[in-house]
Amino acid sequence: MNGGRGLIKFVLACATLVILLGFAFFLGFGSACLLVASGALPVGAERPAVPVPSPTPGEESLFPTLIPTVAPVPAPTGEDEETFQLFWEVWALVQENFYGELPDMRTVTYAAIRGMLSTLGDEYTAFIEPEAAAILAEDATGKFEGIGAYVKMSEEGILEISELFEGGPAERAGVRKGDRVLAVDGVSIIGVSLYEAIGRIRGPAGTPVTLLIEREGVEKPFEVTVVRESLEIPIVDAEMRDDGIGVIRLYEFSATAGELVSRNVEELLDRGARGIVFDLRSNPGGWLEQAIKVSDIFLDDGVILFERWSDGREQVFEARPGDVGEEVPLVVLVNGGSASAAEIVAGALQDHERAVLIGEHTFGKGSVQRPFTLRDGSELRVTVAHWFTPDNRAIHNTGLTPDIEVPWPEEGVVEGVDPQLDRAVGYLLTGK
Repeated sequence: MNGGRGLIKFVLACATLVILLGFAFFLGFGSACLLVASGALPVGAERPAVPVPSPTPGEESLFPTLIPTVAPVPAPTGEDEETFQLFWEVWALVQENFYGELPDMRTVTYAAIRGMLSTLGDEYTAFIEPEAAAILAEDATGKFEGIGAYVKMSEEGILEISELFEGGPAERAGVRKGDRVLAVDGVSIIGVSLYEAIGRIRGPAGTPVTLLIEREGVEKPFEVTVVRESLEIPIVDAEMRDDGIGVIRLYEFSATAGELVSRNVEELLDRGARGIVFDLRSNPGGWLEQAIKVSDIFLDDGVILFERWSDGREQVFEARPGDVGEEVPLVVLVNGGSASAAEIVAGALQDHERAVLIGEHTFGKGSVQRPFTLRDGSELRVTVAHWFTPDNRAIHNTGLTPDIEVPWPEEGVVEGVDPQLDRAVGYLLTGK
């Protein structure tokens, strides 16, 4: 039982790691519309950390990400330890009396951690097991091996395909947007975590995975086999339309988003673009530093965002003049999948009246999480701050309302037709 006592002390001390480890800040998107190309799960809006134990807020983006080291964890004493004796009293009774197979202590520990975090009432403060944490680390490189699909968890806890990589293996195999995945290789994934579901779907390039699909309008679930491939997460698409309007779509705020957006804006302007549609629909976020850089491309000065901690500290991020896109007429497209870093950019441009927002209400992710790598390779993410737009609007659980609302038709549209994009182009051409 002494080993068990040490184990629960470790569980108790997980919260203490928040002040002992230094890594990266990020604004994670949570469970909706996560980019999981069966492996391409973005890490939200990450910010590299400063190489000191207690960084000053705002300085983190100036330094490269470091590999965290685990500091010694103090054991709980006094009232806390006495209270946790109840845990061992219960577990001892289960061990002595339970009719059935007992889980291993790793499973018990992870369940205890999740239970502890659930008492905080914050869905973004989360524990991620080692296997899923490894997925996040690999996907942060922008390359992965999987089926090429964006997914989210439905309210019923079923994995749902929200988007597909154009021309990717899932699309070619017949998987469609809106499909719900009930099982992977004959094993049900109903009720499992998003990360676990991703882990079961992804795998080495060239290997098959069989998905049991439930599709609206189809009477019975059916199987689709997809051969995994090595894929790169799409970041930016740009095109010049015949009417002189440039369109830039940013899929996520990767570590090179600012550079790529700036380059594409410059190229479109060199080709004579009369205006630009900046498409942030279904963009789940990315590096906070890149959200600031992208905002700055279109703003000549002023506040981009405020970031505030629970202890009253505040960091202000501001734009600087001299960027390529500061004068071009601009419309930003948003929808319910626009979140986190995407909302930072959209909110800043809207508050400064630099761009008109068109589309649908955004997701509403305005909290900041700090991730910590734990001793077994698992990861703990803790909400440490909230951010606010230049007009001091709180986005968390609220989102942004477009200046011009254009709902996506419930019955869908003709292939190749995009009513939200058409409205944005029309606004740039006519001014209304």
